[in-house]
Amino acid sequence: MGYNFLVEIGGLIAGGFSEVSGLESEIEVQEYREGGVNGFVHQFPTQVTYPNLVLTQGLTNVDLLWNWYSATAQGIVTLLNGSVLLLDRQRLPVMWWNFRDAYPVKWIGPQFNASNTTEVAVTQLELVHRGITKPLASQLLGAVGGAGIIPGL
Repeated sequence: MGYNFLVEIGGLIAGGFSEVSGLESEIEVQEYREGGVNGFVHQFPTQVTYPNLVLTQGLTNVDLLWNWYSATAQGIVTLLNGSVLLLDRQRLPVMWWNFRDAYPVKWIGPQFNASNTTEVAVTQLELVHRGITKPLASQLLGAVGGAGIIPGL
């Protein structure tokens, strides 16, 4: 159920989000062509990279994320850890991914269109971070399909 999730930032549930993208990790490789070996190219791992997380949510009157972005834009950078939690039908966590040392680098406000009365106004917040992990407790819980373990363990 990819639609049933929460985002926690700095110990607080950061509201209901309609989409989270950028939950990715990639190992970059260095190619090495060995002389006299023409059948393949050696590839050695170098560094792990992470794209920015993009959080999309319906417009709300809670300004916690906007205030964090605004402070960062004024040079007051606060690094926060967070989690993306996948929930079961009872809204209990079944697995999660943690991100660390995040701060906002882009905010996109709602698009207003008077001719479209069915569309929900949404905002986006883009976060830079220093890595994604999937804690052992999340891996074990996901493997057994249980729920009720506290994120961050």
